[in-house]
Amino acid sequence: MTENDPGPERMVTDIRARWAIAIACLAIIALAVAMVVVINKPDEPTGTSPAPSATVTQPGPTVTVTTTQNPAQSPTPTTTSPGPRVFRYQPMWPFRSEAEAADWQRVYRSQGTQPWHLDAGQTALAFTTGFLGFGEIDLVVSRSVRADEAYVSVGYQADGNRPSVAAVLHLARLGQGSDAPWEVVGSRDSSLTLTQPRYGAAAGSPLTVGGRITGVDESIRIDVRQVSSSDRIGSFCCVPAGGQNQPWSARVSFRTPTDPAVVIVASTGGHYQGVEAFAVTAIRSID
Repeated sequence: MTENDPGPERMVTDIRARWAIAIACLAIIALAVAMVVVINKPDEPTGTSPAPSATVTQPGPTVTVTTTQNPAQSPTPTTTSPGPRVFRYQPMWPFRSEAEAADWQRVYRSQGTQPWHLDAGQTALAFTTGFLGFGEIDLVVSRSVRADEAYVSVGYQADGNRPSVAAVLHLARLGQGSDAPWEVVGSRDSSLTLTQPRYGAAAGSPLTVGGRITGVDESIRIDVRQVSSSDRIGSFCCVPAGGQNQPWSARVSFRTPTDPAVVIVASTGGHYQGVEAFAVTAIRSID
């Protein structure tokens, strides 16, 4: 062995030192790579992920959604307005046609006259107490209004009892616009029904009128009316009836109407007051 020969122990020590340095260098390189990955990694989204066909840019508190479609092929948003109101019933009262309702709208918009046409309950009471002449039926017991349809229960309160329902009137908006007036178009019948003649049918005088009734010692009166007349154009009194859902009928004659529609009214009462229940329907008049 010479003086410059390190010997086997020293060689082993050098090799170990070199390996340690190499491992330390590799660890430093791995740590640096990991730090770069962490720094460049985007934040994880929170909440609901956007659809696959869209990307979300979030500058501050607002969120902008941009589609990946070709802008030339992207649909253009459109705003649709509701179509014209379609009236599906036979006009009964107070207007004989949509043109008459439009005439009232023009006057109302300029002068504010007769605002009760815009209230289903007031229209129902005006029909009952005014047009039909049933002054004792002067209460709105309940109402259900949904969009262009309304059902109003009109009735009376006798001898301090709870209000009684005489009829459930069906109303519909007639005409166009948010100020289209309410029109009485019929009744939703229960204990006293009016099924003949068929609603909206064309008929003339004499006319067979009928339906069913549930009650005791009833006396059914038939009246024929038209909007343009304050008086009845025909009547029949009276049909004795009673029992549980029993049929009744009568034959009534009336003058030739001048209006396009005729209102048929069946009413009964006599226990607490003159009229306690009624039903209405409308037909198209013929010469």
